[in-house]
Amino acid sequence: MNSEWSLRELYSGYEDPAFLADLKCLEELVEDYNAKVLQLDSANLVCGIHNQLLASDEIAKFSYKLYSYCSLSESVNSADKQASAYIEKITKILNEMTRAETAFENFVASIEDLDEIIASDELLTEYAYHLRRIKELAVHNLSEDVEEAVSKLEISGASAWAKQHGYLTSMLKVDYDGREMTLSAIRNLAYDKEQTVRKAAYEAELKSYEKIRDAIAFSLNNIKQQVLTLTKLRGYESPLSRTLIHARMKQETLDSMFTAMREYFPKFWQYLRRKGELLGHKNGLPWYDLFAPMGGSRRSFTTQEAKDYLLEIFSGFAPDLADMVERAFDQAWIDFYPREGKRGGAFCADLYCLRQSRILTNFDGTLSDVVTLAHELGHAYHNEQIFDNRIGNTNYSMPVAETASNFNETVVMDAAIAAASGSERVGLIESQLQDVTQIICDIYSRFLFESAVFEKKANGFLFADELEKIMIDAQKEAYGDGLDPNCLHPYMWVCKSHYYSAGQNFYNFPYAFGGLFARGLYAKYKEEGEAFLPKYRALLKATPVCSVEDAAALAGIDLTRPDFFRKSLQSYANRIDEFIKLTEGIE
Repeated sequence: MNSEWSLRELYSGYEDPAFLADLKCLEELVEDYNAKVLQLDSANLVCGIHNQLLASDEIAKFSYKLYSYCSLSESVNSADKQASAYIEKITKILNEMTRAETAFENFVASIEDLDEIIASDELLTEYAYHLRRIKELAVHNLSEDVEEAVSKLEISGASAWAKQHGYLTSMLKVDYDGREMTLSAIRNLAYDKEQTVRKAAYEAELKSYEKIRDAIAFSLNNIKQQVLTLTKLRGYESPLSRTLIHARMKQETLDSMFTAMREYFPKFWQYLRRKGELLGHKNGLPWYDLFAPMGGSRRSFTTQEAKDYLLEIFSGFAPDLADMVERAFDQAWIDFYPREGKRGGAFCADLYCLRQSRILTNFDGTLSDVVTLAHELGHAYHNEQIFDNRIGNTNYSMPVAETASNFNETVVMDAAIAAASGSERVGLIESQLQDVTQIICDIYSRFLFESAVFEKKANGFLFADELEKIMIDAQKEAYGDGLDPNCLHPYMWVCKSHYYSAGQNFYNFPYAFGGLFARGLYAKYKEEGEAFLPKYRALLKATPVCSVEDAAALAGIDLTRPDFFRKSLQSYANRIDEFIKLTEGIE
């Protein structure tokens, strides 16, 4: 089995004639798109919009393929200078159509009888949701000149600051036990079976951030300042308001979820305190033991064993999912292990042109790593459902983006727990609670942190010391008395890449939403059995062309009321009660 993913299905290298030909074709397509905008007129609405949509589709096919090759190459080798150069070149080419895109959007927005126009053409009907969204969001467009300028300045603005963050964190050397380690490798030691190793790794990690904290603070400040500036210019109420609009989610849905989460925080704090007691702590759980493995089962997985384990579980759930998982392992979709220059964490990227995905992990053989694989394979399964859509109808919003991934996690963990007993069951339940606590307590701390950063950034520069304080305050509020207040993580703002995208602010609450939404959908599956699966696939397929609330409605769920989220949270509260009961008498 390959340990690294294969990108040769895209191109064999930057000198590949196909790569250079596609790059040239992209430039020509953008020129053609820009010219077509000049031909739009009210006398031939349907034909004009139809042709513009087709041209946009062709640009997307070429740009996604080219950009995917470069960005995926850079994600496993931050020193790949050619990747960085071509990413910048592709971005510049696409920026050349910003004026034309704005003109097209303004043209569509000006059509009074848009629904009638849409109904008169098959292609326009396929893109009905997209076209209606253009009309809805046009009020936030700037003039064509300004949009073009903003697009070009992005290259040396937020995009450049994000690259600095990615480069510094991927190249950071951590001094540990007499040797140098990458940041991703040292963070993986948080799952080590020995407490002394976990603590030493945590201390080494925190110390290493001192080398880059000030530079990263500049990245964060300048990205957030750009967001604040554009938010005001575009007439959005706030960065959060803008995020919700583009996430196709109502404020009522976010409020109902947070209402339910806050009600259940004490239950999660109870779990954290109990874990702390079991590990010998009396003042709450210290940060370095958050991911400590527990229970009698401390199984370590090879990649082959991880594959076999996932296939066994998914084969009993959905054969088409199991088939895709097998292809992912066998056809080198996955880049498994940490190495120098490779970014930390995990992600899944869709390759629409191949009807495949690529998955990056930093696999270390723990059960948590296998669950991470299941999570990312859930994203790949989501991609599978939308590959039949036209390419312009494949972009789903942030909250529903975490649905299939968290659904996969739930399937894997519940199947594993159901088959276990004794100390192994304790370990599996604790592992599930460990992950769920991240999407509930930690995600909420990240939401609080980002909210505070936006509020305070409006009044001046935030130096590293202040960012650390904001992070600690957020962690104290989200984790309550579950964690040792003297052993938190003041640098979570440095290592989490989600803060460093001007186009994806508040990429935190979607994880909580995805986890609770998936848990609720899984409850539906348990009630309905196989009959639920076609509905589930249809829901995933529809996510690019409907709101979050409409997607949930396909499963009979009202997200604007806390009751749905309370039901999902109660299922985890029951797990916490079981964990505490199973560990009674253990000291």
